[in-house]
Amino acid sequence: MIEEFVFENKLCAIIIRSHFSHEGIKFFTPNEYSQQLAYMKRPRGYVIAPHIHNPVKRVVNYTKEVLFVRSGQLRVDFYRESQEYIESRILETGDVIFLAFGGHGFEILSDAEIIEVKQGPYAGENDKTRFAPVENRMVKIGSSAIHCTRQHPSL
Repeated sequence: MIEEFVFENKLCAIIIRSHFSHEGIKFFTPNEYSQQLAYMKRPRGYVIAPHIHNPVKRVVNYTKEVLFVRSGQLRVDFYRESQEYIESRILETGDVIFLAFGGHGFEILSDAEIIEVKQGPYAGENDKTRFAPVENRMVKIGSSAIHCTRQHPSL
């Protein structure tokens, strides 16, 4: 299953659940995003042609992150740019989340291993504004699943 968390007509996050499967290649992010996320399922013997990536100057205005939950369980809390809490989702072993816009925070619910990928170079404390998390009594776990229909051409 693919879940897009959309708030006020803005894509905040894409969650790819561990049991998702799709033949071929499926891109989840729009072409204009400064970071792209795709899923590939290829049969044995399939060849991806050797290639290099050409130097292309890009402008990155917002850091986008991808988290791979290797093990454990965590809660992701979504916030408006104004730092106001919206709602939360639970991520489990094997889930992947692409964080595009808005604020976010996490609470680890069981021991977790997480791999994070984001653009660099890292700008230190200039890279983010920290603020207080939502109180546990205010947490709302949402479940609005929207299947992603954007598809990029196969590579």
